[in-house]
This record gives sequence, structure tokens and C-alpha cells, in this order.
Amino acid sequence: MKQLPVTLATAAAAVVFGVLTPAAAHAAPAARPNVLFIAIDDQNDWIGCLGGHPLVKTPHIDRLAGQGTLFENAHVQSPLCNPCRTSLLLGLRATTTGVYGLAPWFRTLDAFKDRTTLPQYFREHGYRTFSTGKIYHGVPPKDRPQEFDVWGPHGGVGARPPQKLIPPTPMGNHPLMDWGVFPHKDEDKGDWQVASWGVEQINNPPKDQPFFLAVGFFLPHVPCYATQKWFDLYPDDDSVLPPVKEDDRDDTPRFSWYMHWNLPEPRLKWLRENNQWRNLVRSYLACTSFVDSQVGRLIDALETNGLADNTVVVLWGDHGWHLGEKLISGKNSLWDRSSRVPLIFAGPGVGKQARSNRPVELLDIYPTLVELCGLPERNDLEGHSLVPQLRDPQAPRPWPAITSHNQGNHGIRSERWRYIHYADGSEELYDMEKDPNEWTNLAGESQYAEVIAEHRRWLPKIDVPPAPGSAHRILTYDPTTGKTVWEGQEIEPGAPIPE
Repeated sequence: MKQLPVTLATAAAAVVFGVLTPAAAHAAPAARPNVLFIAIDDQNDWIGCLGGHPLVKTPHIDRLAGQGTLFENAHVQSPLCNPCRTSLLLGLRATTTGVYGLAPWFRTLDAFKDRTTLPQYFREHGYRTFSTGKIYHGVPPKDRPQEFDVWGPHGGVGARPPQKLIPPTPMGNHPLMDWGVFPHKDEDKGDWQVASWGVEQINNPPKDQPFFLAVGFFLPHVPCYATQKWFDLYPDDDSVLPPVKEDDRDDTPRFSWYMHWNLPEPRLKWLRENNQWRNLVRSYLACTSFVDSQVGRLIDALETNGLADNTVVVLWGDHGWHLGEKLISGKNSLWDRSSRVPLIFAGPGVGKQARSNRPVELLDIYPTLVELCGLPERNDLEGHSLVPQLRDPQAPRPWPAITSHNQGNHGIRSERWRYIHYADGSEELYDMEKDPNEWTNLAGESQYAEVIAEHRRWLPKIDVPPAPGSAHRILTYDPTTGKTVWEGQEIEPGAPIPE
């Protein structure tokens, strides 16, 4: 795997001043396809075509998968919104940028303030760029209008109940930590407004240049509010619940708890004691089906306007979400539930009704779109084009998928195995063919030493500390002192795990 220089300073120089391959003459606008870039927040693999949940209903995303190529083993670079989106849009790993938490925004860092992002690269090569909803993490257009040519509505939660629907969680009454049904209309939701604006742009495309349209949906991110008709798709009984092993954490390192030490997301114990587990799962499923309907509106607009054959569509989720698995809710873990996401390509140059189980990364989206759309290749991206797999889903791919969450904590996902290495040196290994729920940690068994060694060699060579201004969900470990610090507070050895 191509590696950048080892220190942050030299890495920054390489990515900021990296030389692009000589730019070819721009093709006529009609020669290059449009791009519809669809992001879904907190969307795990509970998608019909991925088989992540037996009852989930996502007919429109499933339709898109049938029109193109579905990557069944796709993973994020970081199981948290800001670092994942920063990685995808810059084409660099979090371990290269040091952006691990919900802050900073990468433009505040000297090394990356002028780096060309994915949409900017398309803009530089003749595309008219549009954005609506959540694409960057919480960055209003007034702060960086040049990121896109045209900005639509921000979307977000939309209609809210007059008061929270669930009781305060153990870590406080966080406003986002809520879910359920209350009287409102689909049209009142931020994601409906985002989809409507996206449809409007597709109905009125630029006449003299191709477009890059980014549409970012908020749901099924908490608060998971949906109207009654979406709840009615799912039974109000325990058949909706995911499988859980009661002693699942007994063979996982204590350090695995530090990844989500003191978060507003409640543990499974609290969900059960407050009769909220089924409610949360149904709310998540309902919101997933609602967002699927909005994806359908975008796909329908492409087809109605005769643009489907000349538009590359890529749909992705920015990280997964636990709904009781591993005894937690939320993200911030290095298991498949937190890292596996939908990734679908469709359109010109993409094989239809195809599935690939090769391990791939969201980091690969940038170079893939560049190649599919005939833009000059960049030599400073850390991902790898998926065009070989879009032509032949069984084409070989030598790289695993790598997910990192704060310095020193990494998950390596190959076709069969998941290996996890924590900052304190503790490890996990799962056979994903025999144990897809990751219930049995094999890391301590000698017969798997070679498997661990093979995966360990893919641990990132560049692994920088948190960037200046880092905040929110930052975990550090000092190997010289053995001190673990979460959100600026030292975790005392042997301290009780917060419930």
C-alpha cells in the first residue's frame, strides 16, 4: 500500500503540495457524466440488499443496487461523522489528518486549509456543484461558500415534539438522544426538504456543463422521529430486535469500553430497564425506510428527466450504529456494526446487478469518481479506485479496509477476518464467516497467530495524535505512563464502567 511520509508535518507537505498528474484537456461537458452523491447519516447495514436486518424495507435503495454494483464489505475510515466525512472528502485517513473527533473542521488546520476536496476537484474540471443537507459535518455555507457553487437547505431534524419522548439517559438529557412517533407530516422533516431541493436541481440541470449534486440525509441519526406510517411497517414485538449475547463483552479488552466511555448514547441495560430497546430499534427501522423513500424520489427524478444513463450515482452511509449489539447503542466502536455501511455505485461505467465482497473503504470513493468521470488522476489520495470491481466484482483487491478511532486504535477488515488493535496493545480477532456477530474473540488462541500477524502488518504507518482544536469524543493513551484520558479527564485504572 502506498504510504505517505511518517510525520504530520511531512505528511501535510505531501498532501498540500503533492503534484497532480498533468491535466488533460477538458472534454466537452456532454462527454462527462453527471454525479449524484447521496450520503446517509448513521446508516448501518440494515438495508434490504445487504441483509443486515431480516425485516428492514428499503425498496428504493435495493432498486439502485440492482441498477449498479453493491459493495457488501464496505467500511468507513472512522466510526464518527466528522472524521469519516473529512477522510472521504479529502481523500486522506484520519490517522493522516489527526481529525478524530467532532472538532476541528479541517479548514482550520494549516496543513489542509487549501487542500482541494472531492467536490472542489469536480468544480475545477468544469462541473457545476450543488449541495444540500449534511455533506460536510456541521459547516454552514457562509463559512466556506467556495466548497460548492450552490447551497440548498441544511435539512436536519425538522419537526420536533413539544418535549422529549424518552426519559433522560444516564449521561444527561441530551437533546439529540430521543426517538419515537408523534403527529407530524413527512413534508415537515428536514430530509423531505433536502430531497425536494435535490429533485428541483435534477429537474432543471445546467444546460452547458455536467453537475455534481451532493444530497445528505440526516436520518436515521438520532433523534429518530418518524410518522406513524413508517412505524407501521414494523411489528411492535421483539421480532425486530437484533441478536444479542448476554456475556458478549466478557472476552473483549477493557480498552474497548474506553471508545465510548461517557457518551449520551445509553447502554443496553438502560434501554431494557426503561422499555426503550424495542422503541429505539423500531424508530431506527422506520427512519431508515423513510430515508429510503427520499432516495427513491431522487432516482425517480433522474429517470423522469432522462438523466439516469448519463449520471453516476454513489450512495454511502457515514458509519454504522449499534442498537444493543455489544451491549451498547451508538457508534464509536471498531466492530462491523459500527464500520460496515452501504456503498452502491450505478450509472455509466458500472456493472449492473453486481455484488462484490472485496473489502473496500469510503476513502475509495474519491479516486473512483475521478476515474469514472474521466478527470485527471490524482497521486495524493490514500484510497484506491474501485473501477476494476465496478467492471468485474470479483476482480482481486490486495488491500483490506482500515477503520481508526483516535490514535492507536484500528480495525482491519479482510474478506474473512476482523482484527482490532487498541492503543494499549490489546487485540481482538473474529472469523466473520463463522461468527458474523463477532461473539467469539479468537485473539488469545495460538492457532491464529499467523492470521493476526498478516492483519497486523496493515496497521497504519502514519498514526498522528489529535490535531489542534480536537474536541468531542477524543481518547488518548500514553504508553509510557499507561494513562488513558477521555475528553480531558483521566480514567483511573479499574474505574467502574459507566452504565
